[in-house]
Amino acid sequence: MKNQDIIMASTEELKRLHIIKMLFEKKISQKEAASLLDLSTRQVRRIAARIKLEGNKAIVHRLRGKPSNRKKSDVLKEKVLNLYRTKYHDFGPTFAAEKLSGLDKINMGKETLRGWLIEAGLHKKRRKPRPHRLYRARKQSFGEMLQVDGSEHAWFSG
Repeated sequence: MKNQDIIMASTEELKRLHIIKMLFEKKISQKEAASLLDLSTRQVRRIAARIKLEGNKAIVHRLRGKPSNRKKSDVLKEKVLNLYRTKYHDFGPTFAAEKLSGLDKINMGKETLRGWLIEAGLHKKRRKPRPHRLYRARKQSFGEMLQVDGSEHAWFSG
């Protein structure tokens, strides 16, 4: 057996590869491939050229497995978590993010901070308890409920 690489691809990428292979075998035209993939013919030509050049792995997105360009550094994460442990341990993520911005000049999103705190075990996802409802007891039979006029005024004669 040859030495083969395993390609991790999504179902959408595998569908693309299948349609491009059909295009190479001349079973469908570029226009048909474009309509099946919901792309322009120019994009189909671009994808096909890349698959011819690089092989099947060209169908996989090039940024797969790489960290985001917006990812915060691990040094900043540790600094923020240490500040939270020492100064802001009794604050919620939103208020802590405001204080980090105002007092410590560290600007970051409250949701990023919330994720870091949950990951570190410093904040728990809490659900607000439902408000207590006291329902009246059911009456014995339908239509039994009494209606009483609670006002002190004599609305009717007598």
